[in-house]
Amino acid sequence: MIRYLKFIFVALLASLAVSSAVQADRLKDLTSIAGVRSNQLVGYGLVVGLAGTGDGNAVLTQQAMQSMISQFGVVTDAANINGKNAASVIVTAELPPFIKPGQRLDIVVSTAGQAKSLRGGTLLMTPLLGADGETYAVAQGNLMVGGLGVEGGDGSSLTVNIPTVGRIPGGASVERMIDTPFLTDENIMLNLHQGDFSTTTKVSEAINDVFGDGVAVPLDSTTVKVRAPMDPAQKVSFVSLLENIEVEPERPRAKVVVNARTGTIVIGGDVRVSPAAVTHGSLTVRVEEDVNVTQTQTAAIADGVAAIADGAAIANPDTEITATEEQARAFVFDPGVELSSIVDALNAVGGSPSDLVAILEALREAGSLRAELIVI
Repeated sequence: MIRYLKFIFVALLASLAVSSAVQADRLKDLTSIAGVRSNQLVGYGLVVGLAGTGDGNAVLTQQAMQSMISQFGVVTDAANINGKNAASVIVTAELPPFIKPGQRLDIVVSTAGQAKSLRGGTLLMTPLLGADGETYAVAQGNLMVGGLGVEGGDGSSLTVNIPTVGRIPGGASVERMIDTPFLTDENIMLNLHQGDFSTTTKVSEAINDVFGDGVAVPLDSTTVKVRAPMDPAQKVSFVSLLENIEVEPERPRAKVVVNARTGTIVIGGDVRVSPAAVTHGSLTVRVEEDVNVTQTQTAAIADGVAAIADGAAIANPDTEITATEEQARAFVFDPGVELSSIVDALNAVGGSPSDLVAILEALREAGSLRAELIVI
């Protein structure tokens, strides 16, 4: 087996030397190993030692402080507790794969109540739970807060960054290890970050070129199954060689991605357009409402004498409607036109992002845009 691994290592070096001349990516950058992933942890705790920026008389914090104090044999009523120097917080962390009990985790602490700042606070012992409700780590320590908030007596305030969120580097100690199928499964499943049938085929071929035929089998557009040694020590060495194999990914599908909120448009390099003529213009209609007031007069004659008196004012609506239309601009896409021509034509129009989106959508509806239009 040692000779086998040495042969694999020499073959891998030869493969990497050849592939270095082309633009290629390592498998560790293209794929992830099934079952080797992190897990999210969450917990509820108390931060104390605040300089009057805590939750105050919030019921949640009072009850939490009462429950914590009662564990030390002190009996008190929640109504008698003032939490201005304490805050209820949610603690989150990410448990990396293969981490062992006793190792440390970075944690993020966020306020859950009315606290205005966590600066200067200390997190009390907080169990961190997984999705199964079990405790996998315990957190405690002094917070690092990057933001600050200041209030004046007249009600004015100034806030810099976010003072209600803090971090504790290495603030949690791992208490339980999560089992992973990596060491027990006889096969390693490589999952591509972006599914593509051509790329999975290339990945399996590259692996078989290094380790021999039949070692890797593509299962679908995302997963490649790789046969691996059962001995844990050999499996680790095998994966270290496997993830450094270089593969030149296939060109992705033609896509046009539009961010409707920001107006950002990204056009892939393989986007093509069938023959089409596009005319773009804009019509502006303006309606102005006004009111003309006319003063009426009343004439009266008595004993041969005429008298004129002002009457009630009459309001007459005055509406003015004008319509202006810009000169339409037309451009033609030749058969199989490429990305650069599309960009030049759209820039020549000089429209807003919404105008460009309208043109792309119209091309797609006409069947001329040979790409997938994605709106995010």
